[in-house]
Amino acid sequence: MQVRVDVQVAVEADRFYLPSAAQLQRWVAQALQGRMAKAELTIRMVDEDESAALNSTYRHKSGPTNVLSFPFTADVPLAVPVLGDLVICAPVMTREAQAQEKIPEAHWAHIVIHGTLHLLGFDHLSVVQAQDMETLEIGLMEQLGYTNPYETGMPS
Repeated sequence: MQVRVDVQVAVEADRFYLPSAAQLQRWVAQALQGRMAKAELTIRMVDEDESAALNSTYRHKSGPTNVLSFPFTADVPLAVPVLGDLVICAPVMTREAQAQEKIPEAHWAHIVIHGTLHLLGFDHLSVVQAQDMETLEIGLMEQLGYTNPYETGMPS
């Protein structure tokens, strides 16, 4: 599998847990496993202001959010399919991990997988879609050695 992840850090890296480029690539590759052999995407780690501005502009929702997925479409075939961009808000991720008593690395893994699945066309607008997507995410996380991301609390 050939996965290229362009990592952009637009947040004070020393204030938050931020995964390494290798971790991000591993998590993206996990989500793509069996779905795409080659892919390229960008993961941009941002602060609350940038997340809130993008959330307002593109989703018409106020405030920052954990992840925004921006799928890319091309008019012509590309040698390496470009999936799009994930924009992840580091402060929101930190607060969520603490509130849900999750290990930050595991929370990031889940959100990167979740966002990548959105880039592939998965969604959770209906109950059935949500159940299917959650089941897929749980399985992918377990294959990586993480616990069910929909259960709160640190693993014992």
